[in-house]
Amino acid sequence: MVNYEIKSQLAKLLATEDLVVENRNVQTACFDVENRVLTLPMWEKASGTVYDMLVGHEVGHALFTPDDWSWEKRVPQQFVNVTEDARIEKLMKRKYPGLTKTFYKAYKNLSEEDFFELSDVDINKMNLADRINLKYKIGNWVDIPFTDEEMELVELVGKSETFNEAVFAAEEIYRYSKEQLNTQTPQPQDDVETPQAGDGDLETEDQQESSQETSDTPEMTSDKEGEGQSLEQNDEDESEQIEPEVTTDSTFSENISELNRDIPSGGNSYYEVPKLNYDRFTVPNSEIHELIKEYWEMFSYDSNVFEEADNDYSKFKKSAQKEVNYLVKEFECKKSADAYARTTTARTGVLDCTKLHTYKYNEDLFRKVNVIPDGKNHGLVFIVDWSGSMCDSLLDTIKQLYNLVWFCSKVNIPFEVYAFTNSYNRRHEVSQYQNEPEKGKFIIPGDFNLMNLLTSKVNKKTLDIQLLNIWRIARQFRTYSQYSCPMQVSLSGTPLNESLVALHTILPKFKRENQLQKVQCVILTDGESGQLNYFDYYTDYKGVERIGGRQCRGDRGYLRNRKTGHTYQIGYQYWNFTDVLLEDLKRSFPDTNFIGIRLVAPRDLSHFLRRYGFISEQDLKKARKEKSYTIQGSGYDAYFAMIQNSLSSDTEFEVEDEASKSKIKSAFMKSLKAKSLNKKVLSQFMDLVC
Repeated sequence: MVNYEIKSQLAKLLATEDLVVENRNVQTACFDVENRVLTLPMWEKASGTVYDMLVGHEVGHALFTPDDWSWEKRVPQQFVNVTEDARIEKLMKRKYPGLTKTFYKAYKNLSEEDFFELSDVDINKMNLADRINLKYKIGNWVDIPFTDEEMELVELVGKSETFNEAVFAAEEIYRYSKEQLNTQTPQPQDDVETPQAGDGDLETEDQQESSQETSDTPEMTSDKEGEGQSLEQNDEDESEQIEPEVTTDSTFSENISELNRDIPSGGNSYYEVPKLNYDRFTVPNSEIHELIKEYWEMFSYDSNVFEEADNDYSKFKKSAQKEVNYLVKEFECKKSADAYARTTTARTGVLDCTKLHTYKYNEDLFRKVNVIPDGKNHGLVFIVDWSGSMCDSLLDTIKQLYNLVWFCSKVNIPFEVYAFTNSYNRRHEVSQYQNEPEKGKFIIPGDFNLMNLLTSKVNKKTLDIQLLNIWRIARQFRTYSQYSCPMQVSLSGTPLNESLVALHTILPKFKRENQLQKVQCVILTDGESGQLNYFDYYTDYKGVERIGGRQCRGDRGYLRNRKTGHTYQIGYQYWNFTDVLLEDLKRSFPDTNFIGIRLVAPRDLSHFLRRYGFISEQDLKKARKEKSYTIQGSGYDAYFAMIQNSLSSDTEFEVEDEASKSKIKSAFMKSLKAKSLNKKVLSQFMDLVC
């Protein structure tokens, strides 16, 4: 199977620009001059050498063939195809000498396969245009005769450097071939059809507009133009003459199209990440907490309604300081170690008086200074799963999140915490889409939102109030409470992929506002989401062309990023789609680490881990014991699978006053195990931060 990503990169390299290359189920290649999009057929039956030759050939047209169709009335396209093919292949081999060998081997292969269908044909009886076409393609392996008069036209083709010169050569060959054909024919034949366009090598998106490239092509002399225009002034006798055909051009075109005959209907599809408006898909931090405050005013009649939840929060906050202090200590130690490793010693040029007495045996008498380069400014972005399946584990997830938030606050690291949802605007009319309809762009539904739950922009007092608000909400999802939460912040679906698209807008804004050099993006979720749809044109029942949503194809679907120049095949499985979005994010933001924390039910651990390759029974047993596993081969820079009930483990050593020795021992071992797990995950996280 052809690796279209590699072939696309070859086309880009040959074109010496970041072209957009699309491999589609089309019969002929075409080049959109305005948008710089090169569309190539999917020649799956072609050998590697032939495929590379065809890519080089089509890139040659993109580089050197202008979008100029003024010659159409003077000479049939088939004749221009012959001369222009010879010209652009000459120029490509001159520009890239290595292609000479590729063209040589490819045409040898095609000649041996009788690609031009010459086995039952007498080459001597072929018209001049056909013989010239064969000369410049397979002339190294087939003896092609020419008269002295014809050799002048053959050399004229070989000397063509500009497109206008190639057209002039085509006009001369056409005139000669027409004269020869009608001289050899005693009586003219009526109702002879004019041959249609050939292999379409010169086909472009818009044949009516002239490319800017034509301005660089020298115009033909007036004499040549006059000769060409004479063909337009046909008399009545000439209208009865037989038109010559270039059969080798038609045959070559038909056989080339056979190379992509087995491609499934539709061919490849290409998608792109849309630009989103930050203010449109995010819910501001102040709006959320103002909404919560107003809603909970209805419970003001009972001063004790939040007492139990608030006591739990205070208790957790106190106990969590040990983990937070551990994180701070790890961060400071690793930061100091990194600074020490980057420290260099430099001479100042000032004499060290304490070393003057050693001048007889020591040349180093100057003071030294240690130079410590400035470290990078860090920031953290959190994306929290706010789906219904998180109901039982959301509070435990929030606990882990709070450890990291308090850590960031202590060491003055900017942070933003978002929760993805499609329920916030449930009661309000929203637009159908977050982004404007544009062909090939992913569709972000209008009900998708990222709630900015927490931010470092608020003061310490406000932050503590907001932390308590989110704690109350998360707690009431799992336990019976005398209060409820606003419908807008209730649990919803899992728009994870929509959130990854939104990060293309969030991350640059976050870095710019906080003047950061390094960002850690942490995504906490207990599941994946389905593939996104994309915009495409269709014709409705009235025959009117419209644009609407269409489901992405995993087998022949490709995510394309025009800025980075990379194309990613999506794959069949729904989680492949998420991995591709993450790979695109990593290339788009190389200064950002993407860290995934995936909560897995104990019964699903084996199935989940085997998505990313083989895992031995020993490793699986170890993962179940440690309740965590570091996954390799995902789209994340670091991906931690954690069993859901591991987060609920209490790190505090608590027993009843009259507890037995066995209960005391069990409680003690449980607390040690929980502390060990927390420290392991937090330490790995700190390695990435530092």
